[in-house]
Amino acid sequence: MQRITLNGDWDFRKVGENEWLVGKVPGSVYNDLLQHKKMEDPFYRDNEDAVKKLSEFDYEYKRSFQVDSSFLENDSQLLIFEGVDTLSKIFINDTLVNETNNMHRRYELDVKGIVQEGENDIKVVLLSPLQYVEKKHNENPIWGVTDAVEGFPHLRKGHSMFGWDWGPQLPDLGIWRNVSLEGYSKAKLQDVYVTQKHDDHVVELSVAIEKVQFSTDTTTVFTKVYDPDGNLLEESANTSENNNIHETFTIPNPQKWYPAQYGEQPLYLVEVEVVVNGKKVDTKSLQIGLRTIDIVQEDDEWGQSFYFKINGTPIFSKGANYIPEDNILARTSREKTERLIKDCVAANFNMIRVWGGGHYPEDYFFELCDQHGLIVWQDFMFACAVYDLSEEFEATVKQEFIDNIKRIRHHASLGIWCGNNEMESAWVDWDFPKTEKHKLDYLKLFEEIIPEIVKEYDPQTFYWPSSPSSGGGFDKPSDENIGDVHYWDVWHGLKPFTEYRKFYYRFVSEFGFQSFPSLKTIKSFTLPEDRNIFSYVMEKHQKNGTANGKILYYLSENFKYPKDFHSLLYTSQILQAEAIKYGVEHWRRNFGRCMGAIYWQLNDCWPVASWASIDYYGRWKALHYFAKRFFSMTLISAKESATGAEIVVTNDYEKAFRGKVKWALRTNSSEVVKQGEEEVIVDGVCAKSIVHLDFSKELKEVNRKSYLEYQLIDEHGSNISNGTVLFVPAKHFEFLNPELDLHVEDKNDRFILSVSAKAYAKYVEIDHQELDFILSDNYFDISAGEEVKVELIKEPSLSNISKEHLLNGLTIRSLYNTY
Repeated sequence: MQRITLNGDWDFRKVGENEWLVGKVPGSVYNDLLQHKKMEDPFYRDNEDAVKKLSEFDYEYKRSFQVDSSFLENDSQLLIFEGVDTLSKIFINDTLVNETNNMHRRYELDVKGIVQEGENDIKVVLLSPLQYVEKKHNENPIWGVTDAVEGFPHLRKGHSMFGWDWGPQLPDLGIWRNVSLEGYSKAKLQDVYVTQKHDDHVVELSVAIEKVQFSTDTTTVFTKVYDPDGNLLEESANTSENNNIHETFTIPNPQKWYPAQYGEQPLYLVEVEVVVNGKKVDTKSLQIGLRTIDIVQEDDEWGQSFYFKINGTPIFSKGANYIPEDNILARTSREKTERLIKDCVAANFNMIRVWGGGHYPEDYFFELCDQHGLIVWQDFMFACAVYDLSEEFEATVKQEFIDNIKRIRHHASLGIWCGNNEMESAWVDWDFPKTEKHKLDYLKLFEEIIPEIVKEYDPQTFYWPSSPSSGGGFDKPSDENIGDVHYWDVWHGLKPFTEYRKFYYRFVSEFGFQSFPSLKTIKSFTLPEDRNIFSYVMEKHQKNGTANGKILYYLSENFKYPKDFHSLLYTSQILQAEAIKYGVEHWRRNFGRCMGAIYWQLNDCWPVASWASIDYYGRWKALHYFAKRFFSMTLISAKESATGAEIVVTNDYEKAFRGKVKWALRTNSSEVVKQGEEEVIVDGVCAKSIVHLDFSKELKEVNRKSYLEYQLIDEHGSNISNGTVLFVPAKHFEFLNPELDLHVEDKNDRFILSVSAKAYAKYVEIDHQELDFILSDNYFDISAGEEVKVELIKEPSLSNISKEHLLNGLTIRSLYNTY
């Protein structure tokens, strides 16, 4: 096989203009214009509006490339576009070779007889997505969420590029993935598909190989399997004339792949080579993990279960929803994605849901999830819209499904295919223009076409028609006792945090609460005069129209009004963290009945007020630190009431937990009013109520000055999990000045930050005016007389930071300091 890459420098211009500029492929129009200072930063202040207008025009990209005679001797000569965003016409040597209409597809174009020896020219004309959706919407109005540009469901382009309630309307366009010429002689590997059969201490691999033969020469297909250390385990050689070959390999004592926290992530390599006359003509390699992933749906006393079982182990799914990492996709990278995936694992995630309104992630996203142990819930790219299943639309989405299933299916991390985001529940519960034709289109697309294609191309992966759903057919898609749900009454419904405790969902795949990003992030897109949450610029960076009011409503229910803008940002993040904590801890206290909590959302695509726990620049909000605690494998939590509390320990491990629970009712100065200790044994994969504490007598006198402190300590004396809880809203609690004290020690590869207080301090935040860093813990509570030590690892960006430099800008505060 010969490959000529066409990545790199291309000339580009707006169609009709004379000036050609140098752009990059893979890349995008916006990114190239930014590099040439031909447009303003779309994320700064209100530049979004001006930049959006650039998508009303067509653009063209061109370059020349050399082809020698050896390439032209290949039996097959293909032009491969891994991704074009979105509408384009592709020319080689002024010959139109294809037109594209789907960002999510791979285009493999036969150019034999079109490319010539010597210099060749390629040109790609990118057509305006805004003009297209406006024209289609005028011809055939169909519904889509109001935060996006009208008509977006007509085009197979990442929906959120047209705007969402957390993202700007910036529908960029470009050649966004790799471009190459590929030549094949004698034979070509068309497909390799690996399936697994697990028995006791043995895994049988079945490798299905599809090849295309261009000659009658004898072809040998070599298939090799390597273990995680790179050792060759087994090899086969097949000289069959058939184009479809099946090879079977037996792996004794397999090293199993597990999600993070449950085990290791060993990866095997399957390599297939095609050899003709002693010469290797094509090869494909797939990295796989040996594991079983089952979605268990069994009738029980509450309804029907819905949970993931990995290698026979029931998993409580913990994680968040993933959206595109940047509205300008050319600015994404493997390094940025790896940082995000590592941040998920650091916060004790075992799952990540790829939401259906963006795009199918890059190969490296799945490779990183394989390596770090995140199960992927993969939506197909449909969300919050009506789709018109025309003949053209059906043809392109069918190929989209095949392309992406075949690309992704071998990954150990892939746990589930899901048809769409919220469309089944929308048909049942939402108010939008509905026709019988489009309802039938929905059923045909999500309950016939996609499951049939999944069954054909990836029968070992579970398919779920929608999220939320109880199984399809518009049958109570938000049923509390079957399937998965999206719960939004806390936030959209203005219900108190305690409302979560009324519901015992089987699997919660969306629930969320907004906050503002940090002051450093807000400074990146504002001027000083913009720094008021109701300013024009701040509201341009708040895409949910009623969200700022909701934040202030919940703030009024829980906290005193903050003293300044900086304090308001901090308090909004505490609100968000507490809201999600209420839900997660409740559902984890009901392990077995509920088996998943995937909050909305993980990340941002630009600097914005949103539901994210990590902002656009990778800065952890309070929620992400809270997640590290409430997603811990062994968790102690307290369900408080006006007169006491119930303490529960949740153990996700298969092995029983042995240790003790310590608790203390304390005053605001941290004096002990009442305390106790319980020896505990908590079986694996379950939650256990440890003690019901009755403080009705004590709280009758001092409920506004009392808090409960609780700790889970293992048999070796290590503090595994802890927390504190108030019995009144924080706004009514009589906090004393904690007089926080912070000391820093330099310990070669890390700094140790020690915090102490003279009174109870809640939500202690450590930050820096200049530096960005992630601490081992943050936004924690502390009692007087105790010391909390947190670590700051000297990652490469901090390797040259001195103790003096760190101390110079270090800040510390608690809730008390925001009033």
